[in-house]
Amino acid sequence: MERIISVVFDKDTNAYEASKAFHELDVEGSISIHAKAVITKGVDGKIEIKDEGDEFPIRTVGGTTLGALIGLLGGPVGVGIGAVTGTIAGGILDMERVGIDAGFLKIVSQTLAPGKWAVVADISEEWETPLDTRMASLQGTVFRTAREDYIDQQDAKDIEKLATEIAQLEKEKARASAEQKARIQAKINDRTKRLKEKQEQARSRIKQRHDERRIKIEALEKKASKIKGDAKKKIEARIAELKAKEKKDAGASNYFKGEGVSIHY
Repeated sequence: MERIISVVFDKDTNAYEASKAFHELDVEGSISIHAKAVITKGVDGKIEIKDEGDEFPIRTVGGTTLGALIGLLGGPVGVGIGAVTGTIAGGILDMERVGIDAGFLKIVSQTLAPGKWAVVADISEEWETPLDTRMASLQGTVFRTAREDYIDQQDAKDIEKLATEIAQLEKEKARASAEQKARIQAKINDRTKRLKEKQEQARSRIKQRHDERRIKIEALEKKASKIKGDAKKKIEARIAELKAKEKKDAGASNYFKGEGVSIHY
């Protein structure tokens, strides 16, 4: 299962040891890391990235779900970036649109007080115990949330509502006077513009999600080709899960093109 992880520490040394432990768990196959960073919160509430772990498939957290989380943890005042990492692309993104649960964000923000450190990561895992055990030994507090694509369903409802409103207005226009027709057409034009914008936003988000998953799949396939045994089987199962989500994304993208394909998450 795709998950976003945040492990909060009081000390920088523990956070860096935890980052190494993440890597060891990845090597043994207990988890697969897609992106990872060590961060700290300053006294001004800004987040600074200290280490991005660029050996992983997503080379930089900027513009990814993990980058969005880091931006959100920094709050509306912005994000302070370490000299090593450069600038996060895209700024602060809406949490629901990148699959981050609001409750998860709230508790992590509260726990990651100024002066504390954290390892944040986008991973795939089947069992929580391997990671939790290693983090507990380093006095880390673990928070996790599953990557969710539930916003697609909300977008679908919004689009269906707009389409229904347009259809109803077309009926009204058909039996209205000439003067009324002009006013009704203006309403139709407005709803149609909003409908197209909503469809384009949804398709753009799905494309970004697809591109991110494609990177993950290619990296996992490369890794699976070099190993054997249980670790290989675990990675192949993760690849299958990601490919199944890709298929759902294709259906969702077609739906938002107006092709009438159902989406189910």
